[in-house]
Amino acid sequence: MKFSVPDNLSEALEKLKLASTDSATDSVESCLDCLLKALANNNTEASVKIQEMGILPLLPTLLKPQSSCTPKVANIIAEVAKNEFMRSPCVEAGLIPPLIQLLNSTDQEVLLQTGRALGNICYDSHEGRSAVDLAGGAQIVAEHIKSLYQNTEPENEKLLTVFCGMLMNYSNDNDSLQAQLINMGVIPTLVKLLGIHSHNTALTEMCLIAFGNLAELESSKEQFASTNIAEELVRLFQKQTEHEKKEMIFEVLAPLAENDVIKLQLVEAGLVECLLEVVAQTVDGEREEDIAQLKTASDLMVLLLLGDESMQKLFEGGKGSVFQRVLSWIPSNNHQLQLAGALAIANFARNDGNCIHMVDTGIVQKLLELLDRHVNEGNVTVQHAALSALRNLAIPVVNKSKMLSAGVADVVLKFLQSEMPPVQFKLLGTLRMLIDTQGRDLIVSLSLSLCFCFVVVVVVVFFFFPKTRF
Repeated sequence: MKFSVPDNLSEALEKLKLASTDSATDSVESCLDCLLKALANNNTEASVKIQEMGILPLLPTLLKPQSSCTPKVANIIAEVAKNEFMRSPCVEAGLIPPLIQLLNSTDQEVLLQTGRALGNICYDSHEGRSAVDLAGGAQIVAEHIKSLYQNTEPENEKLLTVFCGMLMNYSNDNDSLQAQLINMGVIPTLVKLLGIHSHNTALTEMCLIAFGNLAELESSKEQFASTNIAEELVRLFQKQTEHEKKEMIFEVLAPLAENDVIKLQLVEAGLVECLLEVVAQTVDGEREEDIAQLKTASDLMVLLLLGDESMQKLFEGGKGSVFQRVLSWIPSNNHQLQLAGALAIANFARNDGNCIHMVDTGIVQKLLELLDRHVNEGNVTVQHAALSALRNLAIPVVNKSKMLSAGVADVVLKFLQSEMPPVQFKLLGTLRMLIDTQGRDLIVSLSLSLCFCFVVVVVVVFFFFPKTRF
C-alpha cells in the first residue's frame, strides 16, 4: 500500500491507523512527523484530536526498541502528556509498560524521549505514578543516573536533567514514593551529580528541586548528613547573583538545617558568612525580593543556632565575629533584624557560661532598650523574642541580682497590660526566673502590679456584667 505525506492532522491520524497495522515504517514516520508538527502548533487542540480518534491505544505497538519510529512515538506521548486531561488516558491506553521497557535501551534519543514521556505522565497524576511504580520504572531511572552522573558531555547532561525531572515528578508531594527513592540511595548520587555538573544551570535546578522534595522527609536527613551536601550548597550559593536562584537554594537549606549534624556542617562550610552578606546587602532594600531574602537569611541564621555544637562554634566564647554581628541587629530599626537578633541571643543563652558572659558584657541593657521601643509600637513577635532572651539569661543564679539591678523587672512589668497570651506567658516565665531569695523587691513590685490588675478586672466585671456570679 502506498502512502502520501498527509496535509493535515485528521488525514495523518487516519493514515496512522492504517499504517500502524501494515507496519509500513516510512508512512508511519511521515504521520508521526505531522502529529509532532500539529502538537508544536497547538498542543491542546491536537491532543484532543488524538484522543478522539483513538490513536493512544495504537501507540504501544509502535514502541518497539529497534524501530526508528520509537523516539518520535515517545516524543508524541511526552507532548500530549503535557496536558493534564491526557495523563490518565495515556495510562489507560497501556503506554507505561512499553515505555518502561524502553528504559533498557542503549539509544540516547530513545532514553531521552522515554524519560520525558514518563515524567510528564507522572506530573500531578496518581494514576501515572502508580503505573510507573508498579512497573518498576523509578528503580531503572535511578540506576541510569548512578551510571551516568560522572559523564559531563552535553547530551548526557541533557539526559540526566530529564531523568532527574522524571524522578521529581514521580515523587513530588508523595511521602511513600519519596521514601522509596531514599531507600534506593538516590541522595548520595544526586549530591555527587550536583558537584560535578554545577556549571549546568538546568541540571543544577532540577537537582535542587529534587533535594527540596526529599529533604522534607526526616528519613532523608541521615543520608544527606553522610554526604558533602553542605559544602556543595554553600559553594553553589556563593556563585549566585539572581534572587530566584538563591531562593531555590534557601528552600533546600531550610529543611536540611533542622538536623543538628547538618547544622554544624553548614556552619563549617561557611554558610553563616553567606547569610551575613545577604543581610548586609538587603537590610536597606525596599524591593519585595530584598525583604524576602532578608527574612529568609536571618531566619536561617537563627535556625543554625538551635544546634548546640553549631551555636557554640559561632559563639566562640563571646568573641566570635558572627556573635558580634548578631548583636548589632538588636538596636537596628528593622523589625526583622530586631526579631532575629533577640532570637539569636535566646539561642546563645542555652548554657550558663554563655549567659553569664552575655550579662557581664551588657547585653541585658540592649534587650531592655529594645523592649522599651516596643511598649508602644507593640510588635508582638519582637516582644516575645526579647522576653525569651531575658528569661534564658536569668537562669544562672549569679545573673538574677545583676539583671534586677539593671532594671529588668521595671521594663518587663510594663507588659503586664498586654492582651497577647504569648507575651503574657513569656513575661511570667521571665519573672519566675528572676524571683529568688535575692528578689524580694521584685516580689513586692510584682504583687502590687498583679493586685492592681485584679482590681481593674473586678471593677470591669461588676459594672459591665452585673449578673455575673462569682
